[in-house]
Amino acid sequence: MRYGFRLLPGLLFKICSSRQFLIHKYISATSFSLRDGWQGIAGGREAADYSFGELMLKKIIGGVVALVGLCALSLFLLNCGSSSSRPSGVLYVLTQGTNNGGLTGIGYNVTSFSVDLDNGNLSLVNSNASTCPGATASNPFPCGPPLDILLDPTGATAFVLNQGVPCPEVFSQGAWVCQSGSNAPIAPTIYPYTVNSDGSLSAPGTAVTWTCPAGVTPCTYNDSSVAMVRDAGGQFLFVIDQGSYPWPGTGNPPVYSTCPHPPSGTTDVCPSISVFTISSNTLTLASGSPFYLSKVPTALAPITFTPASGTAQEILFVTNNHDICTTGCSPLNNDNTVSVYTVSSSGVLTEQANSPYAIAATDPISIFPVNTTIAGQNVGGLFVYVGNEDPNGGHIYPFQVCTVVNNGGCTSTDVQNSLLTPLATCPQGVCTNVPPTNVGQDPVQMLVDPTNNFLYELNEGSNQISAFRITTTSGTLSALSPATQPTGTQPVSMAMHPSVNNTGQFLYVSNAVSSNITGFTLSTTSGAMSALSPVIAPASPSGIAVH
Repeated sequence: MRYGFRLLPGLLFKICSSRQFLIHKYISATSFSLRDGWQGIAGGREAADYSFGELMLKKIIGGVVALVGLCALSLFLLNCGSSSSRPSGVLYVLTQGTNNGGLTGIGYNVTSFSVDLDNGNLSLVNSNASTCPGATASNPFPCGPPLDILLDPTGATAFVLNQGVPCPEVFSQGAWVCQSGSNAPIAPTIYPYTVNSDGSLSAPGTAVTWTCPAGVTPCTYNDSSVAMVRDAGGQFLFVIDQGSYPWPGTGNPPVYSTCPHPPSGTTDVCPSISVFTISSNTLTLASGSPFYLSKVPTALAPITFTPASGTAQEILFVTNNHDICTTGCSPLNNDNTVSVYTVSSSGVLTEQANSPYAIAATDPISIFPVNTTIAGQNVGGLFVYVGNEDPNGGHIYPFQVCTVVNNGGCTSTDVQNSLLTPLATCPQGVCTNVPPTNVGQDPVQMLVDPTNNFLYELNEGSNQISAFRITTTSGTLSALSPATQPTGTQPVSMAMHPSVNNTGQFLYVSNAVSSNITGFTLSTTSGAMSALSPVIAPASPSGIAVH
């Protein structure tokens, strides 16, 4: 059995999670016995059979036995660990392989691990939560592969994004239709879960869909989700979708009008961004969502910062690698761009006046904003890092949002407009763009530590993590030593658990081909990575989250 050697730690975790309950029950039981004996003495029920000395001896022996039993229980529980000496976290990883529970070999699932926060070690809890309810032998994957999993800030609720299953399209009788013999499309979904007391997940709640117009059920429109993120405060959840393919207006012949526009049918779905408000385990689509696009999105990242106006504002950055606008486009065929949106307090998106921004990065596939500004001081800035893959390898391109006049050549107008510009250095008033930083192949994800001093970047194509120190005043990156650490084969997602009592923090990576989880301890002072022992995961792990 694949997890046989880890079932015992998982079971131990469940027992330890009931520590207070066990102590309470044991004390209650012994107290009841002693209390009954004392009441018997007081009521005279035992006086006919026992002398006072015998009664006292019985009480002493009973008390000693109870004390010994309680001490033994305490030692057992201490071996499990206590909340002060061995704090526990929980890690979740999605699998795109088969589910070992329920219907054997059918469906996708979520695997839960407990995290020893003293050393970062993982112990299996279970793999019981399905990401794809309703799987059958004839239709084993009715939701499409699970891509991302997110937790709310309290760790009480989880959300899983399923990609959906589009049909292959062919042109027939003047229209784009699903290929004959193919199954009807399955739209992307998000399933909510409640986190149980032992760290496992409940059965999934009701699926959330957004591709089809209201009232169209079941939703059988062609669409494919790409990624899901939430903001730091846990107020909004964001999803990007690539729509139907061929994209509307681009097929040969182009049957539908150019994007953006709402969908009119199964094969007429434009790319989109959808914003959901989060309330416990309930998602509500914000007004104006889905927000339809004329470009194909590849990655997204939100951040909240306080601009010169003094009012905190949430901004969403989205990378695009293909322009599908065919008529009335300005500019035309601008494939490699970053779009910037403001997010209102109710989740409404408004594209910034200067967006989208043309960038030199060919095929951008990841993005991450970092705010190093010190409150009340004109020190630091809002920096945006874009990862790309081109024939020369992977790179990170640095940008800045103009928040301070004369920082990196920003004018007062630039600051007023929160302009996104290539990161530049300006010695003696002459500004020069900072060149991109070389990284491994396919830089698919970036994260920063809680101090915003260190950036970690995941390279899917070269099986490694690159690590950098961020110069918080200028946004430039400098490689740590060592600059990289190996992962498993084809790493696809990573998640960070923040520092515990300033003793360190942990970074975990899911590896799709080697089907394992690579872990690292991160120094809170130098950012240096120290590898933990890899842990076997279910087949083809994908999204990962930790709390």
